[in-house]
Amino acid sequence: MFTGIIEELGRITRVERSDDAARLTVRGPLAVEGVAHGDSIAVSGVCLTVVDFDAEGFTADVMAQTLAMSTLDEAREGLAVNLERAARVGDRLGGHIVQGHIDGTARVLEIRPGEAWRYVRFSLDPEHAPLVVDKGSIAVDGVSLTVSSVGADADGDWFEVSLIPETLTATTLGEREVGDLVNIETDIVARQVARMLRYGDHRTLPSSVGFETRPGGRVAPQRSDDAYRDPSTAPQPADPAITTEGGAA
Repeated sequence: MFTGIIEELGRITRVERSDDAARLTVRGPLAVEGVAHGDSIAVSGVCLTVVDFDAEGFTADVMAQTLAMSTLDEAREGLAVNLERAARVGDRLGGHIVQGHIDGTARVLEIRPGEAWRYVRFSLDPEHAPLVVDKGSIAVDGVSLTVSSVGADADGDWFEVSLIPETLTATTLGEREVGDLVNIETDIVARQVARMLRYGDHRTLPSSVGFETRPGGRVAPQRSDDAYRDPSTAPQPADPAITTEGGAA
């Protein structure tokens, strides 16, 4: 797990490609402090596993699916990337919960400079639009950001963020131009809720325990194999005052 607070601007120093994968070597002296083989480091929002490292950087493998749905497919020597080591228990959660499992990419649609800010508008695929809310959290190239506005026009859905000078200089977002692609990860809470609501019309959640009347008038929770029973067909609970067989509260 990550927090979306970028620790270091790294740089890709080597790219080795095969038919269905790539191996990236990334320079990041801070990112490898205390690292061990098998540790996770987020590279522009994508969680990668360290397979080799030295004092100056690390190497990680990227599988085909990750390449297909992220900007790492365009990785090249010299490309700057945002780096963050996995969070440790007890660390401050300065951003928000970021898994490093991106949803896909978004395109920079518009950049509007302000006196002390930069407003950036990104495209949003229809399947991701319901997961992004005004004042909610989103990770863009691994950077934890607050959504400042959401909307839609003739070209589709979009969201905006407001970038402070620190974010512009400490991350790759300061280099983004109109037309560039970025990795996005929507809020995990929104994704979980959307998944649950998808099944809400015809089955209950396992944690929504119902009750049934058993022999002797005893009221007991439904068995685990009844957890997904259609609520309309589930037995109605008996008098709640009856708590034990043959007894009353």
